[in-house]
Amino acid sequence: MMAKQLVYKVDDTPPLPILALAGAQHVLTLFGATTLVPLIFGPAMGMSALEVGFFVSCVYFAMGLATLLQTSKFGSGLPIVQGSSFSFIPPIMTIIGIYGGMGANVCMQYIGGALILGGILMSLVGYTKLVGKVKKFIGPVTIGPTIMAIGFSLAPVAVGMNAANFWPASLAVVFLIFVFSLRIDNKYLNIFSILSSIVIVYMVCLLLSVTGIIGVDHPVFINLAAVKNAPWFRFTGVAPWGFPKFSLVAFGAIMAGFFAVFIESIGDYFNVCNAANLPDPSEMTINRGIGAEGIGCVIGGLTGAVACTSYTENIGLIGLTGVASRNVVRTGAVILLIMSFIGKLGALVATIPSPIIGGCYIALFGIIGALGIQALMRADMNSQRNVMIVGFAFLMALGLPSWVGAHQDIFFAWGIFGQIAWALGNTAMAVAGISACILDNLIPGTQEERGFTVKN
Repeated sequence: MMAKQLVYKVDDTPPLPILALAGAQHVLTLFGATTLVPLIFGPAMGMSALEVGFFVSCVYFAMGLATLLQTSKFGSGLPIVQGSSFSFIPPIMTIIGIYGGMGANVCMQYIGGALILGGILMSLVGYTKLVGKVKKFIGPVTIGPTIMAIGFSLAPVAVGMNAANFWPASLAVVFLIFVFSLRIDNKYLNIFSILSSIVIVYMVCLLLSVTGIIGVDHPVFINLAAVKNAPWFRFTGVAPWGFPKFSLVAFGAIMAGFFAVFIESIGDYFNVCNAANLPDPSEMTINRGIGAEGIGCVIGGLTGAVACTSYTENIGLIGLTGVASRNVVRTGAVILLIMSFIGKLGALVATIPSPIIGGCYIALFGIIGALGIQALMRADMNSQRNVMIVGFAFLMALGLPSWVGAHQDIFFAWGIFGQIAWALGNTAMAVAGISACILDNLIPGTQEERGFTVKN
């Protein structure tokens, strides 16, 4: 197969105007997905619109720093963006379920503590060069079901908590995303399909709100008071929600997210190398990449944000535009940092009604699940061995967490180890990944059958 023609290679630095515009394009590509994560957690913790806006600013700040670290010599050095991770939604929702009654600030303190502990462990696994030893046990047969479980297990969040509040707005967003992504042959609309869909439906809802056609109690009513009250400039700082609190139960829950991110990120490193016409990543590259992601999560915990991971959407942008320069990605990171200082921007984002967010979730979570299916294409899915492993792991991911969640008392009676087992068993992606990984390494199969192929 012929290599793709790149406009700018990894080590190239485009002229300043292109550097700035291409960096902004990366920000716009990750903007929707990165912003959606705090918009799930904030309302779930009972945050006000002003607090959610501040939370969004914290996330931009942490992701900007994490991206700069990842593209440096302390990270993978690959042109890969770090953004807030969907993989951590289920475990963090578990933490919110445990500590939610104590208020948003306390929840954020426990989330921060869990991210710091998990991030330190992940960075040690990376920088002590253990990843290179472990990755031979983690192939497409493990990665596929794990990613599928991340996307498809989030259906209740997409539908029940958001879209079902007002279906017309949610379905309008889904419809526009499909039209802009698949029906219109325009690369800019294709790239910004999610952002364009949000803006269009948001403007319609704002018009309905301003003209009084819908009232303040309507699910898509938009109140701009929080934007007016938010400061223009602010620095989110360190531990803005209070000093992090450490809990083994929260740590056990968050480990499911780190396990999934670990698997997902290894796949992303291979994908970005393919998009940038580079050889498959070396063990050193993977080790540093995972180490940097761990430190990025520590940064998220210290700055009142969320966990970070590599962004598949931006890898796709490299393949689409032919711009693989790591300096372009670094420019995008600087833009994110600047955005974090603009208080009114975060407050404006926080005014997006939940049905609009729900429409985005329906599209994005479905795509994430489908990416898991795509990961399986690297393995031989004509093999009965692989079909049985994947089928078992995915079925357990869909069925076991509900049983585990309903028997919390039994697990908690075993002490802290039972609590950690409950947190892992209550998380679909952990169940899928652990099940698939164990079976894939116990049941004999050839390297080709398991999908362990190498690109030179």
